[in-house]
Amino acid sequence: MALTSWKAFRFFDVSQVRLPGGDGSVSLDQGNVSCVTAGPNNIFVGTPNGTVHLLDQTFKPARSWRAHDASVTHVKQVPDTSYLLTLSEDLSHEPELKVWSLEQTEKKSGQPKSLSSIIVQNGRKNFPVTGFTVTSDLAQLAVGFANGAVTVVRGDFVHDRGTKQRTVFESEEPITGLEFREANSTSLYIATTSHVRALAITGKAQGTPARTLDEHGCAVGCMTLDPHSNEIIVARDDAIYTYGPRGKAASYAYEGAKKLVSVSKDYVLIVSPPKSNFTTAAALRAFGGTQAEDILNSSSFTVLNTDLKFIAHSEALSNQVNSILSIWGDIFLLTSDGKLYRYHEKTFQQKLEILYRLNLYVLAISLAQKYKIDAVQQNVIFRRYGDYLYQKGDYDTAMQQYLRAINNTEPSQIIRKFLDNQHLHNLIEYLEALHEEGKATSDSTTLLLNCYAKLKDVDKLEAFIKQPGDLKFDLDTAIVMCRQGGYYDQAAFLARRHNEHSLVVDILIEDLKKYAEAMAYIVRLDPKDAYQNIMKYGTVLLEYCPLEATQLFIDYFTGQYRPRKDAVIVQEAPVQQESGGFGTAARSAVQNLAALIPLPSMSMTTAASDGQGTTTNQTQVVETTSPGDFIEYEVSKPRVAFSAFIDHPDQFVTFLEALIDSEDVKAEQKTELYTTLFEIYLHQASSSRAEEKTEWERKARQLIEAKNVPIDTSNVLLLSDLEKFRDGTILVSERQGLRFDVFRSYTTAHDTRGAIRALHKYGPDEPQLYPAALAYLTSSPQILQEAGDEVEAVLKKIDEDGLMAPLQVIQTLSTNAVATMGLVKHYLSLTVKRERDDIAANRRLIASYRSDTAQKAQDIADLATSPVSFSATRCSSCGMTLDLPTVHFLCKHSFHQRCLGIMDGREAEEEAECPVCAPQISAVRQIRRAQEESAGRHDVFRDALGRSGDRWATVAEWFGRGIMGGGGG
Repeated sequence: MALTSWKAFRFFDVSQVRLPGGDGSVSLDQGNVSCVTAGPNNIFVGTPNGTVHLLDQTFKPARSWRAHDASVTHVKQVPDTSYLLTLSEDLSHEPELKVWSLEQTEKKSGQPKSLSSIIVQNGRKNFPVTGFTVTSDLAQLAVGFANGAVTVVRGDFVHDRGTKQRTVFESEEPITGLEFREANSTSLYIATTSHVRALAITGKAQGTPARTLDEHGCAVGCMTLDPHSNEIIVARDDAIYTYGPRGKAASYAYEGAKKLVSVSKDYVLIVSPPKSNFTTAAALRAFGGTQAEDILNSSSFTVLNTDLKFIAHSEALSNQVNSILSIWGDIFLLTSDGKLYRYHEKTFQQKLEILYRLNLYVLAISLAQKYKIDAVQQNVIFRRYGDYLYQKGDYDTAMQQYLRAINNTEPSQIIRKFLDNQHLHNLIEYLEALHEEGKATSDSTTLLLNCYAKLKDVDKLEAFIKQPGDLKFDLDTAIVMCRQGGYYDQAAFLARRHNEHSLVVDILIEDLKKYAEAMAYIVRLDPKDAYQNIMKYGTVLLEYCPLEATQLFIDYFTGQYRPRKDAVIVQEAPVQQESGGFGTAARSAVQNLAALIPLPSMSMTTAASDGQGTTTNQTQVVETTSPGDFIEYEVSKPRVAFSAFIDHPDQFVTFLEALIDSEDVKAEQKTELYTTLFEIYLHQASSSRAEEKTEWERKARQLIEAKNVPIDTSNVLLLSDLEKFRDGTILVSERQGLRFDVFRSYTTAHDTRGAIRALHKYGPDEPQLYPAALAYLTSSPQILQEAGDEVEAVLKKIDEDGLMAPLQVIQTLSTNAVATMGLVKHYLSLTVKRERDDIAANRRLIASYRSDTAQKAQDIADLATSPVSFSATRCSSCGMTLDLPTVHFLCKHSFHQRCLGIMDGREAEEEAECPVCAPQISAVRQIRRAQEESAGRHDVFRDALGRSGDRWATVAEWFGRGIMGGGGG
């Protein structure tokens, strides 16, 4: 490739170095310098008088010493060491070589220590040294001469233990360059004016003649080693060549004479002499004088990047260049007039700005990759290149650049460029890359799926959602967009793949309306997921799959739920399905579901492989169960499932009855189950026709009549009242002894026959039912007619037991116009007759009391005014004949004094009482005393009056006790 096709830039800033002047400074003009070379940290200057100067970054001599007696023509520092080699020659003697240690110094002079010194032999032929090189381990060095000889010196140069020299190559052509190439073996590359050869120094080929690599040589100073590629670079007038172990490696056409070649970093540095022939030069000198001389002495300096094939810098210099130095990160050129020019490479960003201005983005990318610039900076280049291509209308190539910069680019900036319909394929490509890199947002996913939908590209949509590996997009967004676009199968597959079971069921039910398939999917989930789905979709499933859904509820809440398992069987012939029946429908649903998405018990890999079977085989999903399928789980309270059975009472009854019969349901939870089942029975009865109503009421009655049924009586009463279920109210009232409430429930319902039955059943134990029955039976003509003769029986019972006063009966019957005189005529006649008989008896008793009182009063008067005769002859105590002293009492009883134990004395006799009458007298006294005490207890009187049913009788009783006497207040 010719350099004319290479882009040329000015990637280096050029400045002339101001060299220090005055004493101690080193002049670098051609007359004072015999050689100049650069080491890792210093510049070494050899002078014609044999002195070596070590210059620092200020270009002042840090160290100077007399190395040789003759001119120092070559100086070289061994890479990565402190060893310095100097070579001196004067053409009257063979060259002298010395090895110095820059780290060690002589004690007396302070100059670097000389480690060894040898005379390089050339067969006693005094020819100038034209080539000089050394190996990196300082084990060998080579010196080339103008007579075509090459001498290799081996030995211990550091410890001066002796060396061996041998002329390894001789030629009639002068040596123009020497370089060691060190790899598995060491080769010495030898350049002459007309050949380039390689000579094995070590390895299996050692001792063989030099191998010719090229039939063309080079000038002195036009061969060097590239330390990075370990290749030899040769600059000739027609081109620049590189040589490797197998010969010529590459070449770059570059016409023109070459004076110097060097390598700095990734650059090849070329110094060319002025381009002029002899006739033109003579004419210029004759015509132009000094100015023409300057033109003729000018040189060109070119910096090449051979990897990326561009010219990094190129310029013409007014003077001849003697040396190229690469040190301290810069390039220095020393001209023949002693001027030193610094070439400082621009920063990478500055180079980019130059390339941006020239729209050379490809080169900018190559440059960034060459120097391994960080990914962020490279992405900036890709993005700018993409913008450039976009402006030119090359949208496809622009998108490729945007894709390369995807990691550090705001996606919205790119997306906005490709939103129109003409560039949808580019937009899809970018959005897919965003998902692949894991940088997609929910909006990106939405946009990508919208693009698929707009293009109706189902294949790409399928590939997107079914791509293997980790999820690279927002799952929820993708599912939502698929559902909105009508791609329900894809949405279901996506949800199933990522085990979003609730979404799978939601899609099957809400979108696809595949209720049987949803049911088949749920029963294959683990208990936790199955519970969440039946609680969310239970009502819908009970509507469309009542039997399966009810059984699922029963299995789960009785703790017997087992996920169903499936096996995939590939058969050569289709399986004959049974016709009709629930089993057929269930199998069909499972087959349909398995064709849509993998079942929960099947892996995605298995399902995918099943879907790729041949057309001759048929795949059937066979359900399997085993005892090991049970997964222990915590059963929720059954009440949480009640809401799912709204509008499905028959299934609810089945569910409740199954849970009540199950031994796995906790006893404390059955109270609620019984109560709810009782309520459902009553609800069904109230909403059913006669025959069904009777059956539901029978079930309700049978439920609450059973023993040990944990239903709260208050709930039974409340529910029975709400649903007008009298049997429930009656049963509870009977159990609690609330017979009056039972009777009242019949009367409230105007059930006369039931009220009469309750009266006959509870009346003997609850007499107060008869007054209530009388009021009810006479409350309306219809009820009175239904009661028949029962009213007379009630009146008779009230009369016989005195349950109501006649006046109360009359008041009760007079509340309305239902009861007639004919109804109560017999009762009233009996009551009047009885009252008249009572009055007559009371009058006779009063007369008797009056007669007795008058007689008692007369007796008292007689005792007080008339004498009393005592005719008793025997003692009332001992029964013996009375003898004196004798004691007689007015009660006609007589006693011996000794029998009464009375001492002699009148007072004792007066205090004596008749022993026979004493108990009666004592009882009367106590009664009287009690009456006198109670006469002052008005609070007791008021309490008795308040509790009395007949206040007049109570007043009469207390009047008889003397409450109105003088003892009262």
